[in-house]
Amino acid sequence: MSQSNLANGPLRATQWLFLLGAIAGCVLPLNYFIRFLAAEGLNVSLFFQQLFHNNISAFFAMDVFVSTIVLWIFVFVEGKRRNMKALWVYVAASMLVGVSLALPLFLFFREGQLASQRQG
Repeated sequence: MSQSNLANGPLRATQWLFLLGAIAGCVLPLNYFIRFLAAEGLNVSLFFQQLFHNNISAFFAMDVFVSTIVLWIFVFVEGKRRNMKALWVYVAASMLVGVSLALPLFLFFREGQLASQRQG
């Protein structure tokens, strides 16, 4: 991650949008996953059976899998280019919740890094 965004001054509107996106991207998917865990426990085979139950759900699953790989590439390329630290956090966020958390979280901290680089 970058240095503290609060130390770089007030958050810009874009950062607020990314932060709100990260919160929504965490809360909304986890709401459904927690319901699954409460009903079925950590039943991995049932999870994948339901994930690929029909063509539409398989379509979304494959979309997320490909998006996750592309996100990881983007995080490491752009993160190194912007001299960001702890890039593994975004990979972990994508594996624990999904792209819906990891991407806006990365963009939130990237905006802070860009602002601090502009300031000098």
